[in-house]
Amino acid sequence: MIDDHPLRFPLVNELHARPFPSLSVPGHAVYVAVKQPLDAHNRDRAADRAHLLALLDRHGAAHPPNEATHHGARIGRHDLKWESHTEFVTYSAFGRGIGARPFDPADAEVFPPDWMASAPGKRIAACLVRIEPLPDDLDRVRESLDAWFVAESLACSWVLDEAAIIAGDFQIDPAGHMRFAVFIRPGTGARRVGRIVQRLCEIETYRAMSMLGLGRARELTARLNALDPELSGLVTALSHKGSHAEATLDTLLGISAELEALATRHTFRFGATVAYEALVNQRVQVLRETRFDGRQTFGEFMMRRYDPAMRTVKSAERRLEQMAGRAVRAGELLRTRVDVERSAQNQKLLESMDRRADIALRLQHTVEGLSVVAISYYAVSLAGYLLLPLAEAFHWSKSALTAALVPVVVLAVWFMIRRIRKAMH
Repeated sequence: MIDDHPLRFPLVNELHARPFPSLSVPGHAVYVAVKQPLDAHNRDRAADRAHLLALLDRHGAAHPPNEATHHGARIGRHDLKWESHTEFVTYSAFGRGIGARPFDPADAEVFPPDWMASAPGKRIAACLVRIEPLPDDLDRVRESLDAWFVAESLACSWVLDEAAIIAGDFQIDPAGHMRFAVFIRPGTGARRVGRIVQRLCEIETYRAMSMLGLGRARELTARLNALDPELSGLVTALSHKGSHAEATLDTLLGISAELEALATRHTFRFGATVAYEALVNQRVQVLRETRFDGRQTFGEFMMRRYDPAMRTVKSAERRLEQMAGRAVRAGELLRTRVDVERSAQNQKLLESMDRRADIALRLQHTVEGLSVVAISYYAVSLAGYLLLPLAEAFHWSKSALTAALVPVVVLAVWFMIRRIRKAMH
């Protein structure tokens, strides 16, 4: 029998790791997402697990396996769903029935305030979802929407082939929650209700996570606005022949280094923003919205309020890439100019060295000529002393002997110095 790949079953199980909840109508849901402010993708996940166990222990619920990334349990009157994501963890509590007071902050106490205060991170998203049966008289729905939400930002639509009406104004209430209402048509299955509620919570969470990129984009834009004139000035200086290329190159390298540091600092956030934006749009699309009562849909709300923020993030990212590219191209031009200037300086230095070598050679020849004369003078004197007795025997005068010796000695010395110079070369 053939063996299975060691990852076969874990990868298949991952497809079924996060099932949708089954929710009854009427009901309510409380949802919280917690994220560490900095470096959340490298956080200590053991702290997330410890925080979950503290909540489970309050209700005597079973613990998840050590390496679990999701868990379900019963806590009091609510069903708990916990999920660990790349940058955040989420807690969803689903309860049966609804209170007389819509979106009562007391519903959120399923997550005790002291337990929330000890969370290893900060709250990035929080939702209260009210699930009601869809009444036959839609005027009651209209009255509820007018009473619960801000009309100017209200998004409302039929979803999933008019199986339900969803509504929300994306406003944070005084208790810190985003509120959504779901009106379910009778006969809609519990899992379909669960999918609708979970999609709403995911839309809000991924929207909040993607909007983190907007803050980074604004911070980055402010810095790029300061660097842009400086970079433009350096590029303009390239056309000035009198500019100091090496000093300009040093300044340009400093700007390039800062741009690279900015890119390194913001790359992950901008990449995550693109991914979260895609998830938001995908979650809205799968709801299959149709217009209710002429009101704006969730997709239209995102197009008008959310998409401009995402375009701002993408614009800042492109601008950073373009400025980094400009700095690289300007640096290459400056390096070329510096190399040309250095080549010209080296050429002048070589010409100067050639002139000095020529002068040295001439001086050497002069010294060699003087050396022949000096050596010949002493050689003639010595030879004269040695040959003087012989010259007297032949009745030669000293001056005649010297005259005879001079050409012979000079030629001998010149020939000897020439051989020495050839041997050295």
